[in-house]
Formats: sequence, C-alpha cells, structure tokens
Amino acid sequence: METDFSMLALFARATFTVQIVMVLLMAASFWSWAIIVQKILLFRQVRRASAAFDAMFWSGEPLDEVFARMGPEPAGASERIFAAGMLEWRRSHRDDGQLIAGAQARIDRSMDVAIAKEAEGLNSGLSFLATVGSTGPFVGLFGTVWGIKHAFEQIAISQNTNLAVVAPGIAEALLATGLGLLAAIPAVVLYNKLSSDSDRILAGYEAFADEFSTILSRQLDS
Repeated sequence: METDFSMLALFARATFTVQIVMVLLMAASFWSWAIIVQKILLFRQVRRASAAFDAMFWSGEPLDEVFARMGPEPAGASERIFAAGMLEWRRSHRDDGQLIAGAQARIDRSMDVAIAKEAEGLNSGLSFLATVGSTGPFVGLFGTVWGIKHAFEQIAISQNTNLAVVAPGIAEALLATGLGLLAAIPAVVLYNKLSSDSDRILAGYEAFADEFSTILSRQLDS
C-alpha cells in the first residue's frame, strides 16, 4: 500500500504535540503576513499624505491659513506634527501679543511628543515579526525533535527498521522544521525592510519638525 506524503496526510499522522507546533507556526505565519500587508499599505498611504502636506506647507501660503485649512482633527501624520507645533505656538502668546518665555522649547517638545506617537503607530506589530523570525526555526526544531523521538519509539516497539516504516515518521517530524523556516524567513526579511522604511519615514518627520522649528525661531527672534 502506497503511503500518502501530502502535507495534510503528514499533519494528520503526526503526534498531538507536533500538530500543536504546526498549528502555532501556521498561525504565526498567517498573522505575520497580515501585519506585513497592513504595514505596506500603511507606509504607502503615509508617504502619499506626507508628500501632499509638504507641497501645501512649502507653497508659500501663510502658516495660519494652512493650519486653519487642516481643521481640528488632521488626518495625516505630518499634519498632526505641524498642528502640535502650531497649537503650542498659539498658546504661547499672551493676551497682549507677547510670547511667554520658553516658547521655543515647548514647541519643540510638543512636536517631539507628536513624532513619538506616530512612531508607535508605525512600529506596532514589527516586534511580532522579529519574534517570529527569531523563534520560528527553534519552535519548528522542537516539533522535529519530538516527532523523531516518537518515530524511534515506534521503531523500537515494532522492532522493524525497514525504510518504509521509518520514513513516514521522519517526514512528519521534518515538516515541523519546514513550517518553522517558512514562517521565519519572510518575517525576518520583511521585518528588516519595514523597520528601515519606518526609520526613513520618522527621519522625514524629524527633518520637517526641525525646519518648522527654525521658521518659528526666526519669528521669535524678529
């Protein structure tokens, strides 16, 4: 009788412990891809929004008018950073029009807080990819070791070392390692790419905050 070596058959014949390992790895792989797709779409949207805001900000329109057009709840990250600085700028003016001391430091701090909030949103989920990438192969290896142990136990019980008896158990065990690598490799590669993309986006936010702070600093000095 021919032995079925399809993935479904190997999963069905595996021990309960190995099956749990396989299910965990498949779930981790599925969740990793969900995060990856979500982040790719998010980063694309963020770049478009930042480009649109930069065009509006550097159009020469007065900053107060730019701020008024954005509304009370800006949609884009760059807009929220700009709004944080503008709100603190306005709050730093007394009724007589004079500035409260320390305005520049408060404006910078407000934008830094806004950037930190955006960084939290950009980087959320990336730690899961790093965890899957670093632990996936070891979880799969645990399933393989457990499966091979069970295979040798069955060999000892049956007292038959025929390859037709040994091969199915070994194949079932090795499937766990394969699933571990299948989950880990994309997670590691895309974690590095997404982390790099996030760093570049945040660097752009920080560069904008510095430029905006410089503009306000000129007005303070004048």
